[in-house]
Amino acid sequence: LDVPRKDPGYRPVAERVRDWAEVEAHLPEPELIRQAVRCMGCAVPFCFGEGCPLQNVVPEINAEVMEGRWREALSLSRLTNPFPDITGRICPALCEGACCNAKDGDAVAIRQIERELADRAWAEGWMLPRPPAPKIGRSVAVVGSGPAGLAAADALNQAGVEVTVYEAARHAGGLLRYGIPDFKLEKEVVERRIRLLEKEGIHFQCGVQIGTDISLAYLQRRHDGVLLACGVRQPRDLPVPGRDLQGIHFALDFLTRQNQVVGAELSEVGAEWSAEGRNVVVIGGGDTGSDCIGTSIRQGARRVTQIEILPQPPPVRASDNPWPQWPRILRTSSSQHEGVQRLFAIDTLAFEGDSTGRVKQLRCVEVEWLHRRPMAKAETEFTLPADLVLLAMGFTAPAPEAPRAEGQANVWEVGDMATGPSLVVRAAANGMLKAREIVAAWRNK
Repeated sequence: LDVPRKDPGYRPVAERVRDWAEVEAHLPEPELIRQAVRCMGCAVPFCFGEGCPLQNVVPEINAEVMEGRWREALSLSRLTNPFPDITGRICPALCEGACCNAKDGDAVAIRQIERELADRAWAEGWMLPRPPAPKIGRSVAVVGSGPAGLAAADALNQAGVEVTVYEAARHAGGLLRYGIPDFKLEKEVVERRIRLLEKEGIHFQCGVQIGTDISLAYLQRRHDGVLLACGVRQPRDLPVPGRDLQGIHFALDFLTRQNQVVGAELSEVGAEWSAEGRNVVVIGGGDTGSDCIGTSIRQGARRVTQIEILPQPPPVRASDNPWPQWPRILRTSSSQHEGVQRLFAIDTLAFEGDSTGRVKQLRCVEVEWLHRRPMAKAETEFTLPADLVLLAMGFTAPAPEAPRAEGQANVWEVGDMATGPSLVVRAAANGMLKAREIVAAWRNK
């Protein structure tokens, strides 16, 4: 109660928008320990139960950090979290929303402690391969190497199952590698985790498209089970007049191309996909939209505007959003701090183009929400200049070409395929849970 929360902040805007390196700064060790001291070791730790999908033992980890027992803290972290160095960077920290300190003050900096703990473990050489349990004579093919696939593969491998991960892309990592920009998650963080999983005995087959290169039936013949972790890659579209104009793209396609450039898979994003010198409009107010903002700014956009159909959230919890629920409040991401105009309660009526067939502006209207539906407000139509439009309105279903379980024996769907689109940490938790259910069922036979 006597120690205030201190966040590390970010590198200066003028510096970070000129590169693709991670933007978040680091806390020095003495300050990090001070932040761990803020944890009260609650008798009922809502951070663990109500908050964290992985069930990380947050108070115990904080207690070890507070005493400077870093290796012991790491051991506790690895009991439940397959990749704390990744969640420590990109998780929205549901645990902090449920922290008892957050009831009437600032939450403990749980995510920051997790990140610094994992980074220290890598730097000190403590993040060593864990020997898996003796083999149980079973093998599983994991299709997809995003957070759910990697977490499930790790849990299966640790239980003694022979695991092969199949990935359609050139490199493993799925959304972690191709969907999240380096300024939030540098790809070396993902790559070193993949290398560690390989050392622990997991096999990776990249550049293999199930249904094209090999069939699902082939995997069923070769393995005792097939775990589908292909994600929900079908983006929500915006079917309004002018949708067929050039310069309107889905956000994930835009982000993937830039990640491929940073990862040296492409030499350039291409003129059609570049924000350089353009008026960019991002439609959608979530994390993907925020990633598009930071990417567009680094590409040299003239101006970036983000529009959201939902109303602006309040600055503090509303009466219908009590602790320990996740606080639905206005947040500003590091990318939004870099320079964007944010517009709330705005609906897009049409895209309008120039003589070449390229989008030049959006026709929009202000809305008010009545009975949970957006209703256009009279005489509020306006236009926004737009040379590049990025649709970041979420996802609706797995990609049409993705294999599906469809009731087949010993074929399971995990992560977003099973639960619908959600957070990386929830996908990882679901993958681990399904892996343990599979192993338990085999052992009980």
